[in-house]
Amino acid sequence: MNRVYVCSCFGITEKQVKEHAAAGACTPRQIASASKAGTDCGSCVRTIQSLLGRGGCPRRELLDQGKPALTVAGSDVADVTDAVGLGRLDAAA
Repeated sequence: MNRVYVCSCFGITEKQVKEHAAAGACTPRQIASASKAGTDCGSCVRTIQSLLGRGGCPRRELLDQGKPALTVAGSDVADVTDAVGLGRLDAAA
């Protein structure tokens, strides 16, 4: 099996980034919230940006339908991102 690693720090593969994107993560920050990719040395952020592209955001479509856009271990990514931004959650945890 040939794995293409996007984030060497946390062992995150291109396939995993694409799976998170398909689940609704539309930005590198949302990918980081879901997988930690991009939160250590940061060298993978541009690669993540290129994988996400500039296409439509499936997350918006889910939100418009009243469905949760993305969950991480039982928490909405927006809640996790807000907690990190407010200092209630360590971004590397």
